[in-house]
Amino acid sequence: MHRHYLEPARFPQTALELDRDEARHLQTVLRVRDGELVELFDGQGRTARALVTVTGRHGLHLALAAPPTCHAPPACQLLLFACVSKGKRMDWTIEKSVELGVSRIIPVLSERTIVRLDEEGADGKADRWLRVAVEAARQSGAVWLPTMDVPQSLPAALPVVRACAPVFVAALTPTAQPLRQVLAGLRAPHPPPATVGWFVGPEGDFTPDELRLLLEAGAIPVSCGRQVLRTETAAIWGLCVLGAEFL
Repeated sequence: MHRHYLEPARFPQTALELDRDEARHLQTVLRVRDGELVELFDGQGRTARALVTVTGRHGLHLALAAPPTCHAPPACQLLLFACVSKGKRMDWTIEKSVELGVSRIIPVLSERTIVRLDEEGADGKADRWLRVAVEAARQSGAVWLPTMDVPQSLPAALPVVRACAPVFVAALTPTAQPLRQVLAGLRAPHPPPATVGWFVGPEGDFTPDELRLLLEAGAIPVSCGRQVLRTETAAIWGLCVLGAEFL
């Protein structure tokens, strides 16, 4: 069934009219017709099936076919702290993170991050990444959209690290233990965490001072294995492991 995202404030009770711009994807790409069912989702756990009643050059009309369904949020909130990568790599990271069920994305600008943004550029990036997240949710069937933070410096992200426990950081230091080994020590009799974070550095890795700040904030250094992974690969690798463990 085709899916269409609606902002929570616009989620309908009975009927909905989409203008030409809003309906473009449904009409020109998916080519929906009168009488077809479409699933609406608001990214906040609500979905509803709607019937296409009228299509035309100015848009289309939808009527709810059944009351909306409310889906429970994930038992564990999975947070991704990702140093911003260049080009399309960050878009890819956002897309795959949404498919894997991430609850919040905190883009980080570390000392060795190649991408540099001013305040206006940071806001523009966050808006773009939110659009990428919406499209990934639409295609994957996700009903919850992640919170998308504005890109921030590593020191600015430390309060979130302190508030989220545990937070694992991908580290290349000799003392970093394999993630699976650290996770084994967190299993029963310990209760499952309400939040868990995964922090991945930039292409040039963290500086020693940055890693020290993260560890002082409570982050746990872990190894991703024998190979040195690209930053976007490490982000998805960690989310896969933590998702399998906690989601």
